[in-house]
Amino acid sequence: EGVYTSETVTTEVVAGGQDEYERYKKEEKQHKHKQHLGEAGALAAGAFALYEKHEAKKDPENAHRHKITEEIAATAAVGAGGYAFHEHHEKKKDHKSAEESTGEKKHHLFG
Repeated sequence: EGVYTSETVTTEVVAGGQDEYERYKKEEKQHKHKQHLGEAGALAAGAFALYEKHEAKKDPENAHRHKITEEIAATAAVGAGGYAFHEHHEKKKDHKSAEESTGEKKHHLFG
């Protein structure tokens, strides 16, 4: 004589439409936020690269170190810019998916 237990598994079925639309809009908002962070990172790294370029001219004894730091900052700026570009396209993809989830197809002439 043993003890029997039963487990009940509940699955939630989410219908498309509004919930799917809200999910896409939320993801779109997240990608927009990440895009802005990438843009800010690119701006900051670019500004630091320009600062190091100026320091290389101003401080000839340590010019080599400043040039190396400038190149690293420039590389970081390009990487952050690429990340922002990627997030921009993810945002556009989620925007398009949100429109398609509602069944409406908006026609844009320029864009």
